[in-house]
Amino acid sequence: MHKEYYYLGVITKHFGIKGELFVYLDTDEPEKYTKLEAVFLDIDGDFVPYPIEKISYRGGNLAVFKFKDVDYEEASDLIKSALYLPISTLPPLTGNRFYFHEVIGFQVIDKVKGAIGVCTDFIEMHQQSVMQIDNNGIEILIPAVDEFLDTIDRENKIIYVQAPEGLIEIYMGE
Repeated sequence: MHKEYYYLGVITKHFGIKGELFVYLDTDEPEKYTKLEAVFLDIDGDFVPYPIEKISYRGGNLAVFKFKDVDYEEASDLIKSALYLPISTLPPLTGNRFYFHEVIGFQVIDKVKGAIGVCTDFIEMHQQSVMQIDNNGIEILIPAVDEFLDTIDRENKIIYVQAPEGLIEIYMGE
């Protein structure tokens, strides 16, 4: 994935015969994306802009997209393509809410263990996301859920966590 874009969703299948496509929007608030003018599709590793003619929100995480100048046959080639938007379009978050990309490089401090390393990435799992932390070459994984994330100090670039009892010790061989 390119660091200047964030994943929005995926084209799943045709809708009708006029080139319209079902899109699964991978977001907590899919209805906020009904006024998009364009998206970027990952076509063989390149981010290609696709202007949008119209979007119909279908409820849940589904919408129907009609791209400008794309007919049924051309739309067939786009099925299973991932949709992206520029990171610059994300609204800023405050408090303990954050985008994964914005905390990469932050120091991670556990309530019990103290400084445990630096956040290097997040792994998307089926049930939840997991924060990857580098502790001098030792990888520590902590579920990125509210229960374990205490506070975010953006000014000092610190994530305060409260890892489940015994989890960090498993990675540290203690």
